Amino acid sequence: MRDAPLYLRPRVDPPLASLLGNAPFLHSLVDALGSPLNVLLPDVVARNAERFLSVYRRHHLAGRVYFAHKANRSSALVRRLAACDPAAVGIDVASLEELRHALGCGFTGNRVMATGPKDPEFLWLAATVGATVNLDSVAELAQLAALVPEYGLARTDVLVRLSGFESDAGPGGAGTRVLSRRSRFGTPVAEADELWAALERHADSVELVGLAYHLDTTGLEEKGRALERCVLLMDECRARGLAPRAVDIGGGFGVGYVEDAGEWERWTTALSEAVLGIRPPLTWGGHGYGLRNEAGTVRGTAALYPAHRTTAGPGYLDELLSRPAPVLGRTPATLLLEHLHDLYIEPGRALVDQCGLSLARVLEVRPMGDDPGRYLVRLGMNAGDVSLEEHGVLVDPVLLPRGDPQHEATDDSADDSANDGPVGVHLVGNLCLEGDLITRRLVFLPRLPHVGDLLAFVNTAGYVMDFHAHHAQRQPVARTVAVTEDGGTWRWCPDENYWPITYPQGVPS
Repeated sequence: MRDAPLYLRPRVDPPLASLLGNAPFLHSLVDALGSPLNVLLPDVVARNAERFLSVYRRHHLAGRVYFAHKANRSSALVRRLAACDPAAVGIDVASLEELRHALGCGFTGNRVMATGPKDPEFLWLAATVGATVNLDSVAELAQLAALVPEYGLARTDVLVRLSGFESDAGPGGAGTRVLSRRSRFGTPVAEADELWAALERHADSVELVGLAYHLDTTGLEEKGRALERCVLLMDECRARGLAPRAVDIGGGFGVGYVEDAGEWERWTTALSEAVLGIRPPLTWGGHGYGLRNEAGTVRGTAALYPAHRTTAGPGYLDELLSRPAPVLGRTPATLLLEHLHDLYIEPGRALVDQCGLSLARVLEVRPMGDDPGRYLVRLGMNAGDVSLEEHGVLVDPVLLPRGDPQHEATDDSADDSANDGPVGVHLVGNLCLEGDLITRRLVFLPRLPHVGDLLAFVNTAGYVMDFHAHHAQRQPVARTVAVTEDGGTWRWCPDENYWPITYPQGVPS
């Protein structure tokens, strides 16, 4: 007898919930545009930006929210954000092409922050259009400083990205030093004197407007320590005649993908039990997601995104700003206010939370002879189209039946007994590769799907729907459409045709 199904049902908020409730509309889109298909709700990204800005207002802070463009390639999302308050919403671009795209979508240069590794062309265009350049190293600073006079450019605003934060552990912890995790980006704080000297040396070409960091962690204490350290370092900068005015704390605010905490806890517990061999495998080939069995003990660390999060997005920012900093004992919000500093943030995943979904048509349903009661479900997409595994995101898709009685009656892809209740399936892609698994996890659906049904992967706008998309084996890459609800009617247009001022005249369902 099988154990009870282990669901990881998605968190679905309005208006995404309303869109999922209109299965005929979604089926009509896939019928017309093919599988896979990405569907975006541009208005939601503007609402998310406003939710972050409401945290600023709650703490009486000034600054700007910069969308991390690398989270999604969409034009519709960028254009919708370009229509937001220009003083409060900007865009973070990490490549020359992202910069060109942002400018073409309506962002002016003074709303753009250039981040990431930069080649000379990227630096030149950023400086030419008046973008703020977030510098990664002293060498990058020197490269930019050489371009400014050579091409007669205006003095360029820059932030400098720091890493390797170290501070006293806190009251009573004198002599104990705490070091943040290593990063390949940014200048270590221990080398700050060299950085300040370089900024002074190139003062005719660049103006320091702030300090930045981005820590690849969910730890609030570590991020709070880095923010506090930046405030103290800005005092040091001013003592040298520099005039920074903003602290950029990067992104990493997170998203909650799974609705129910209990489901997440039960699944992660069951994964450990499966690794130990005391329950049947939960994954293809017994994959342990970083866990392993060593002499009856679970070892390793699960390489999984924390899919259920009680605090994420704007709520995470609010908590970060509200916790006492470890050394001075005052909250980061208070420190920023006391020093009259602006706050910059660069949310990616969190800014496109609930902004979209990815649809895939069911192409084949096949019983697994060596594992009775389990099925292979082949989809019209591959792992590159919805890169859940690449980011350690585990969440169930939503089954959208075709809703065609004749289709149901003639579909003989699976036995009828599996339609009576939950069933475990392995979701495989359309590539001729053993490793093309949409997810290695055994997924439980409320019933066995039929050929022609759709599976909707919810909340894929952040790093999932197009981050790893490719043309392998000449399989189609997902098209993307933008949708909105207007008076109870869903309307759509191709992503590249969306403009905030004309969108209501899109194609109705």
